[in-house]
Amino acid sequence: MALFDTHHPAVLAFGLLGNLISFIVFLAPLPTFIRICKKKSTEGFQSVPYVVALFSAMLWLYYASFKPDETLLITINSVGCVIEIVYIAIFVAFAPKQIRISTLRFVLLLNFGGFCIILLVTHFLVHGSNRVKVLGWICVAFSISVFAAPLSIMRLVIRTKSVEFMPFSLSFFLTLSAITWLLYGVLLKDIYIALPNVPGFIFGIAQMILYIIYNKQEIAEEMTAAAAAANAAATNSDKEKQDSVEAVEVIITEVNNEDKDKNLEVNGLIRNPNHV
Repeated sequence: MALFDTHHPAVLAFGLLGNLISFIVFLAPLPTFIRICKKKSTEGFQSVPYVVALFSAMLWLYYASFKPDETLLITINSVGCVIEIVYIAIFVAFAPKQIRISTLRFVLLLNFGGFCIILLVTHFLVHGSNRVKVLGWICVAFSISVFAAPLSIMRLVIRTKSVEFMPFSLSFFLTLSAITWLLYGVLLKDIYIALPNVPGFIFGIAQMILYIIYNKQEIAEEMTAAAAAANAAATNSDKEKQDSVEAVEVIITEVNNEDKDKNLEVNGLIRNPNHV
């Protein structure tokens, strides 16, 4: 078996490009987990996308093991498994107790229980070329779920009107990755690789549009808040100046009254020199 399919230069090119972009996609959430480590809190972030992504990578590794010349599929999904495991470990370490328990249950149910069931079924109940077909459709289903997993984050963005928990870089590289692997699958004539990247491309575009819409709203709100704060500061400054002027006027009035009283007293003494 050749290391790479050099008989199809375009397949090799898109495969290598797909590996590179997918690696960037796997690293895209890195700032999120750096933030989690610094704040020692998972805040509003969710573990579902990373657990599902790990399961998808595991399935693609299993699928690639039955396909010739699929080294490029094996390399990127091996790296993906390692990275996703690190992400999940960090999330579990800093998540609140209830979320930590639910995350671990989900990992055991999906990544251990689900994968073992698929492994046993395809090994003992499906044989020959049917095994690849069954695995292929299973991979398609879960690859779509990986792309659809951020839908929960999209709902959060719409509900809170904030893009804080949906980084633009992740959406952008997911879209780019979907385009690359779609072309790779088409050129390789592998429907199981090409098909899930169609909705992947659609979901990626939808996320970027959502980001642009609500990011503009956030910027507008921040500018409005800044203008209001500036106006409030100016108003307070004017009020302080007015209070200072009034205080000076009061002092001047008091001084004038004292001088007036003294003048009256002096005039009284002049008029009545014997009155002591």
